[in-house]
Amino acid sequence: MEKAALFWSGGKDCAFALHTVIKEKKYQVETLVTTLNRQFRRISMHGVREEMLDKQAEALQIPILKMWVGDIPTNENYEIELIKTYKQLKSQGIDVIIFGDIFLQDLRLYREKLLSEAGLKGYFPLWKRDTGELIKDILAHGFRTVTCCINTAYLDKSWEGRELNKTFIDGLPPGVDPCGENGEFHTFCFDGPIFNQPIKFKKGKEKYSPLVIKDVITERETGFWFVDILEDE
Repeated sequence: MEKAALFWSGGKDCAFALHTVIKEKKYQVETLVTTLNRQFRRISMHGVREEMLDKQAEALQIPILKMWVGDIPTNENYEIELIKTYKQLKSQGIDVIIFGDIFLQDLRLYREKLLSEAGLKGYFPLWKRDTGELIKDILAHGFRTVTCCINTAYLDKSWEGRELNKTFIDGLPPGVDPCGENGEFHTFCFDGPIFNQPIKFKKGKEKYSPLVIKDVITERETGFWFVDILEDE
């Protein structure tokens, strides 16, 4: 099998992408790659602590390569760190990078452009899956996740820190993707067939981070609710 690395955010989509790749037996995932905020030592966008990422790696028994970026990195700075990471992976004999993207075409084209420049190939095992069916498949395979970040342009605070299940999915407002592929919500995966044991956690404080620019349609302020995912012995 070809050696591969998988971009890992800690959420359900990358977890199910890893599960899919393992079942396909086409690629050997040698390492996971996670982007973290250097200042707060948390997973970018998800806001999950580095130590909880380490707990996931321990339960997966797969090493994680941590890519550090600034608090609000420019696209240029992000690409500089990404290319460094790609070069490091390439030096380790890895030629394939796996992503859990589902249908964001512009994002895929952007990823493939940078991969090509680094002499790497991309693989998207969940690409063009119907997200309504995909989330059912994720749940049916025993994956358990909770929301760790909510985008208030789509959902209110009551959706924060909730476990994804049938009740959660059935209750989503119209226009909200059931996998949150448009950035409606992000998740922390704590159990599933790829883990050798469930990750014990508890929910800590909640924090609201407003966006600088108001929503141009509704004229209301939007932002993100984060819940702190803490280790629980």
